Amino acid sequence: MKVTYQALTDVGRKRKGNEDSLFVNAEQKLFVVADGMGGHAAGEIASSIAVDSINEFVCLTGGDEEITWPFGLDETISYDGNRLKTAVRFANKKVLEATKEKSEYEGMATTVCAVLVDDAVANLAHVGDSRVYLMRDGELSQLTSDHSWVNEQILSGVISPEQARSHPLRNVVTRALGGKADLQVDMQAHEIEAGDVLLLCSDGLTTMIPDDEIARVMRESGGDIEKAAQALVDAANAKGGEDNITVLLLKFEE
Repeated sequence: MKVTYQALTDVGRKRKGNEDSLFVNAEQKLFVVADGMGGHAAGEIASSIAVDSINEFVCLTGGDEEITWPFGLDETISYDGNRLKTAVRFANKKVLEATKEKSEYEGMATTVCAVLVDDAVANLAHVGDSRVYLMRDGELSQLTSDHSWVNEQILSGVISPEQARSHPLRNVVTRALGGKADLQVDMQAHEIEAGDVLLLCSDGLTTMIPDDEIARVMRESGGDIEKAAQALVDAANAKGGEDNITVLLLKFEE
């Protein structure tokens, strides 16, 4: 399966710096979005360490050589699933180590959503509230479930999705790289079809525009992922651009 991509990140309208990081390794078919948090530019450091460390481990395991699996193997998922899951946990270790290097790095953390493609299978890993969506036959579906306080309240029936969009605690994540050593990484594997588009994004997009608006913008792009990426960023900025906005679109073709 051929994969083409378009990546775009924007500081938004309210922030002075960009704490989002995105990374593409076309050779390994690895795609990563991370949204850092922490003062004194530490969020930018955390997200940068995360994407670089994920790529480092994926590259290390891309050949035939024997390697050590620092957290063991998960027999319920594929080899590539293990590569990606371990890469995220490896990145978590690197972020935690960095927090001890400088006092201003204390408490920094980052979300991550990542895709590693193996032929017609997309392996997904995610931690936090950065998201992965699938656009298939004009219909958009959210594949990941946010690790956030408001999403837990939605799942419990305490608040509605509409209330969550304006809730004062909507930016509170309950799981992130840099939080604790024993990190739980949510993993998925999806069979990809020709014509599918995957969207990886930070919450700077999804807190500004709802899913139906994301779907409309993508449909109106007519399959042009470069046009779609710019239109999504423009739409988030038009609604206020309160956070950094990062979008990474993957288009699959035979």
